[in-house]
Amino acid sequence: MGLSIAEKIIKEHLISGEMIPGTEIALRIDQTLTQDATGTMAYLEFETMGVKRVRTECSVAYVDHNTLQSGFENADDHKFIQSMAEKYGLYFSRPGNGICHQVHLERFGKPGKTLIGSDSHTPTGGGIGMLALGAGGLDVAVAMGGGAYYITMPKMVRVNLVGQLREFVTAKDVSLEILRILSVKGGVGSIIEWGGEGVKTLSVPERATIANMGTELGATTSIFPSDEVTEAFLKAQGRQEDYVELASDPDATYDRVIEIDLSALKPMIACPHTPDNVVAVDSLKGTKVDQVCIGSCTNSSLYDMLKVAALL
Repeated sequence: MGLSIAEKIIKEHLISGEMIPGTEIALRIDQTLTQDATGTMAYLEFETMGVKRVRTECSVAYVDHNTLQSGFENADDHKFIQSMAEKYGLYFSRPGNGICHQVHLERFGKPGKTLIGSDSHTPTGGGIGMLALGAGGLDVAVAMGGGAYYITMPKMVRVNLVGQLREFVTAKDVSLEILRILSVKGGVGSIIEWGGEGVKTLSVPERATIANMGTELGATTSIFPSDEVTEAFLKAQGRQEDYVELASDPDATYDRVIEIDLSALKPMIACPHTPDNVVAVDSLKGTKVDQVCIGSCTNSSLYDMLKVAALL
């Protein structure tokens, strides 16, 4: 029986357990990331383990959340995190350097690798073909010390994309469409694998946006294939040597298969108070807008920023 992309990565990193949905498995973790809102506690926990250096292939400490200072508390946290990175062999991403998920995708993400991060939107790494999982700070600390990460073996859900996005329709609209279909609980206990001919029309930043939003489905993670689009992205980042082709087997089996026609999508928006309360943007024409927030970890690529700049 063939394997999905996620199953291939899990099989390669399996330490204990069997790949039977609903049972516990232990995974070897290649990379970790933290951000400053959760990282301080994670590093305090790591320090108590008595490990002299991190034992992952790559661990990164990002400061990207509490960057506006109104007291000494955040600044103290940032200094502590920086000192921990220097002492134990982590990369340190300073305040203003960028949002952790986007920077990690560009600088450290590698197809076929496992990543856990103390942030729920760590699955952004799935846009580049990683098995990227949000985890608790203690889980990250254990992984940095060389320990296994324990999860429940998830089910596999396949989303086949056909067609191509029309003008003014974005990857965020793809995310909102799958939320409309599945709801905020529809992905619980599942890995969402994106495939089909339509995937080839999406850039890595667009794939990352969709993978990031998988968190709103309650999914364990989301993952895209690593293909010629991935290779072009890594080449542009000066990291072509990190490219590995990764695709599901033709006879891979899934617990559910969904099809989305990209060419049929319209610009959509999520209304209060839940991400799956999705309607077409034109249905809200004339609604007064008081504030607009641009960016976030979902839409923080240069590609996104350039679109906003062009509109303004």
